[in-house]
Amino acid sequence: MSIKTIEGKLEAGKLRFALIAARFNDFIVDKLVAGALDYLLRHGADEKNITLTRIPGAFEMPVVARKIAASGKYDGVICLGAVIRGATPHFDFVATECVKGIAHVALETGVPVGFGVLTTDTLEQAIERAGSKAGNKGVEAAQAVLETVRVLEQL
Repeated sequence: MSIKTIEGKLEAGKLRFALIAARFNDFIVDKLVAGALDYLLRHGADEKNITLTRIPGAFEMPVVARKIAASGKYDGVICLGAVIRGATPHFDFVATECVKGIAHVALETGVPVGFGVLTTDTLEQAIERAGSKAGNKGVEAAQAVLETVRVLEQL
């Protein structure tokens, strides 16, 4: 039996990437950015083909991601942020709209958008997901975008 398999090679080559990073909780987000950049560079990306855009917070991410993805200047977009639950329902609104908005951008534009926005109950959980016990979600978002770009090239 011979099944055709389509897989994305993890080679960035001349691909162009946009990273969008929230300033809110920047002490966490900066670790996500560092992880994503390290991943892309280790997989052959050229620094000249990477743009980092800083924005206020996760709520603003979908509109900025849409503008960047629709520009035609980038092969993939990587969204990085941290929304940490507090004592009010604010977390639920911000996290929900961020997730829905980013997913909508990818579907609307056809540009892969990596979701590296932490949505955690505690600061400790965010720290764990930004480079300690639970890995670095910035790395995972960059990997997902790179692989998806390479898969889409074959479809």
